[in-house]
Amino acid sequence: MRETLRRFRTLRRLVRWYRGRTSAYPRWSALLGPDWDKWQSCAQRAPGPSNPPSPRILLATSLGGYWAGTTLESVLGMALTLRGADVDVLLCDGILDACQRCEVRAHADPASFAQHGPQADLCGGCFKPGQRYFEELGFRVHRYSDWITPEELGQHTALARDLTVEQIRAHQLDGVPTGEHALAGALRFFARGDLESEPTGDAVLRRYFRAALTTATVSRRLFAEHDYTATAFHHGIYVPQGIIGAVARAVGLRVVNWTPAYRKQCFIFSHDDTYHHTLLDEPTSEWESIPFGDEERDALLTYLDSRRRGTEDWIWFHNRPREALESITREAKIPLDKPVIGLLTNVIWDAQLHYAANAFESMMHWVLETIDHFASRPDLHLVIRVHPAEIRGTLPSRQRVVDEVERAFPVLPANVSIVPPESEVSTYALLDQCNAALIYGTKTGVELAATGKPVIVAGEAWVRGKGFTYDAASREEYAELLTQLPLDPLDEERLERARRYAYHIFFRRMIPIEFMEATAGDPPYRPAVGSLAELEPGSSRGLDVVCDGILTGTSFCYPAEELGWVRS
Repeated sequence: MRETLRRFRTLRRLVRWYRGRTSAYPRWSALLGPDWDKWQSCAQRAPGPSNPPSPRILLATSLGGYWAGTTLESVLGMALTLRGADVDVLLCDGILDACQRCEVRAHADPASFAQHGPQADLCGGCFKPGQRYFEELGFRVHRYSDWITPEELGQHTALARDLTVEQIRAHQLDGVPTGEHALAGALRFFARGDLESEPTGDAVLRRYFRAALTTATVSRRLFAEHDYTATAFHHGIYVPQGIIGAVARAVGLRVVNWTPAYRKQCFIFSHDDTYHHTLLDEPTSEWESIPFGDEERDALLTYLDSRRRGTEDWIWFHNRPREALESITREAKIPLDKPVIGLLTNVIWDAQLHYAANAFESMMHWVLETIDHFASRPDLHLVIRVHPAEIRGTLPSRQRVVDEVERAFPVLPANVSIVPPESEVSTYALLDQCNAALIYGTKTGVELAATGKPVIVAGEAWVRGKGFTYDAASREEYAELLTQLPLDPLDEERLERARRYAYHIFFRRMIPIEFMEATAGDPPYRPAVGSLAELEPGSSRGLDVVCDGILTGTSFCYPAEELGWVRS
C-alpha cells in the first residue's frame, strides 16, 4: 500500500511537471498555418518514376519526452525532407531499464528506481507524446521493442546480473563500449563522479548496462534492415545516444551529433562522434588559414567581453556577476604581494568518458595534486574557482569539489583559497587578477588564451594541442610545467593563433539557426517561423550548413568570415 501511494504521488508530481514544462514545444500546425497542408504533401512524398529514391536519414531521437531534443530534431526532419530526404525517427517505447532522462532528483527513493526502473514514473509521459509529435509531422516512427526479442532481453538481464561491476565497466559488445556509456549514464543519474558512496550505485549501474545492451541490439538490427545515409541525434554520449553512435560507426553508418552552443540561437554539430571528442581531435587546418582581419578580431573581442555578463548567450550562470576588484580580492583572499594562479574546475560527474590525453585519472585527482604542489610553493597563491554549474546547472551536482577538498585537506595550505560555486564573483574578473590559468576540461580555456592569459592544460580541454597552450600528457609533465610558474603573457604569435581558434569556435563551429528563439521553459528554445519557406534551402545559411553536413558529410563550419556575425 505504501509503495502504491508513493508511486501515485510521484506520478502526479511528474504529470504536473510535464504539463507545466511542455507548454512551449512547437505545434507545427499552428506555426505553419496555411502552409500546414503544403507540408503534409511534402511529408507524404513517395518514391516513384517522378520521385527517385531519396537519401534516408534516421533521427535517432530515442527520448520522445526530451523536448530540447525533439524540438530541434523536428526542425531538422522537416528541413531535410524539404531538401529531398526520407526521414525516419527512432523512439524508445519504455523498454529501456534506464536512460538519459532518468535523474536521482526525480525519484524520492533511489532504491525503488533501482528495483523497478523508470517505466511506472517516467516512460508514459515520454514515448506517447513523442510518438504523437513525430507522427503528426508525417515521419515514420520506429519503436525499440520492434527490434528486439523477449529472449534477448532475458539474456541481457542475466548478463547484467552475473558480471561483476569491474567486468561491466570494461564490457564491450562487438567493439561497442557498452560498459563505458553505462557507467557515464549511472554517474549522470546520481550527479556524482563515482558510485562508491551510493548504496544503490551498483544496482543502478546494472540497469544502465542492460539498457546499453538493449540499445546496441536494437540499433544493429535496425541499421541492418534499413539502408540509411546517416543518423543524427543529440548528445552522442550516455545511454542510449552513446551506444547508438558506437554501433553506427561499427557498421559504417555516418553519425551526426549536436548540442546547443553558448551563443544565442546557435548549435554545435559534429561528424562521427560527440563534440566532447571531435573538438579535441579536429585538425588545426580547419582554422589556421581562415581570414582573420580587423573585422573578425573586433567581432571576437566584442563577443568575449559580452561573455562576462552573458548578454549574447543562452547558456550562462550569473545574472549579476560581481566584478569589483576590492570585493573579489577580499572574497578570494587574493594577496597583493605574490603572483596568483587560477584553477578552474569542471562539474565532477559530467561527460565521464575515456580521454587518452588526460594526465590524471580524474579531475579531482588533478585538483588535489595541484593543491599539494602549491603547499610547497609559498611564492605563489592558488585560487580555485569551482564551476557555478555545480549548483546552477541543468543537473546540480551531488558531489561537490569543496567537500572533496575539505576531506583531503581539513586545513588548506595558507596560499590556497577557494571560491565556491554559489559565489557571485565573476570568473572573468577573478582571472584578470591571475598570472596564469590551470584547467582540466573547461571550455573557458578558449577565452582565456584569446585574451593573452597563459593556460596549462591537464585534461580534455578543447584548446589542447592547438599550439598556444602548455599541455601536459602525464603527471610528471604537469608537475614540470607548474615549476615554470609564474609565466609570461602569450607572445604575439601565440595570441594571434589563440584568437583565430576562438573565432573558429564561437563564430564558425557554433552555427546560427536564427529563427530558434529562447523560452523560459522546456524546451529552452522553439522555432519562431511563420511559413514553410523559412525551412527551405536558401532561407537560413546556418540551416543549410547543417542539412548539407547531414546529407553529404560536408563540414559543420558556418562561414562567418564571409557572412559576418549573425546577431540575435
